[in-house]
Amino acid sequence: MQMSRKIAVNHHEKWDGSGYPRGIAGEEIPLEARIVAIADVFDALTSERPYKKAWSVEKAVGLLKEEAGHHFDPDLVPIFESILEKALEIKADFTDDI
Repeated sequence: MQMSRKIAVNHHEKWDGSGYPRGIAGEEIPLEARIVAIADVFDALTSERPYKKAWSVEKAVGLLKEEAGHHFDPDLVPIFESILEKALEIKADFTDDI
């Protein structure tokens, strides 16, 4: 439960301190929240919503790379890229068929 709380409270914080709710930056943001921030944005971008089309994986990864050091932990984005194939498998396993 403690980890869940850390993630819920902090996954909208940004590496450069411009996030919310507390405006904390860098390693002040719990590692768990920094990891989930990348996964959450990637999932949101690559998923179709009633108000938007899904982005391509390539475009979404491009945004993660552009935002490394601003929105995202610059050390974690390359790690996410290195496990992208596995992340896509997991995403496919949990995608709703509507």
